[in-house]
Amino acid sequence: MENAPIRSLTLPVLTMLRDIIRPIPMSDTKMVQSAGVEVREVSSIEEYDTCIKLQREAFGLPDLEISPRRHLIVSRMAGGWTLGAFIEGKLVGFVHHMAAAHGEQIFGYSHMMAVAAQYQNRGVGAQLKWAQRARALAEGRDFIKWTFEPMRARNAHFNLNRLGANIREYAVNFYGTDYGANPAEKTIGMDSDRLFAGWELRSPRVEALSEGRQYPLGVPDEVIEIPGDFSALLKSDAPLAKREQLRVREEFLKALSGGLVCRAFERNAARPRYLLFRDSTQSIGRTL
Repeated sequence: MENAPIRSLTLPVLTMLRDIIRPIPMSDTKMVQSAGVEVREVSSIEEYDTCIKLQREAFGLPDLEISPRRHLIVSRMAGGWTLGAFIEGKLVGFVHHMAAAHGEQIFGYSHMMAVAAQYQNRGVGAQLKWAQRARALAEGRDFIKWTFEPMRARNAHFNLNRLGANIREYAVNFYGTDYGANPAEKTIGMDSDRLFAGWELRSPRVEALSEGRQYPLGVPDEVIEIPGDFSALLKSDAPLAKREQLRVREEFLKALSGGLVCRAFERNAARPRYLLFRDSTQSIGRTL
């Protein structure tokens, strides 16, 4: 891939990029969390290699789809960073954060997060994300975005209800691949649709959730239902799973193009659903 000409960047953007590439001292980024979890920046070759192993374990991806050590290191030199969750000195999870630009706006792009299987559903992922928010705020950023699969209820609950992210974008077949995290899932022919989570770090709702407080949203204007267990559906009836994915895609594209914003998720074993609301405010998430 050819590098973009440096003249295409305006002086304010170059100044901001210079600032974000300047690393923050480790003492400012190291945070000791509850339950014996320490979150700090990954920096050694051995720690980066552990991030590779965690990707294999958490996602089950072929090596072609794994972010290699060089990518993580180069991202750091370009203003990004990787935060690791350590328990008794062992790296058990990480979140990879890249510096992104849209016009003259610098923000964060959260490329991936992985947690070792035995430490999932124990709050490690949440600690990584809140540490990511703290680090971004310390760098003067107020927005982070990332993608997740629309059909995965657990991810939807985590991103929308626990972190307070919003959804304003739906990407059709974003990666253009057929791989799956579980080889037993029949994903051949499945498009890699993704929702974009927009995390407005200083919004009242995110501030409240960061302090352990709830932030009621009221009654939704529209809902979009997804299957209760998409992984099981993929295994038992792949054609139906594909039809369900297409239905959810069309409903999201219609709702988002009509000005609705997805702000929450209703957990229900049989009929989980996204909750969408009319957007009455202009937000940074709308344009990035």
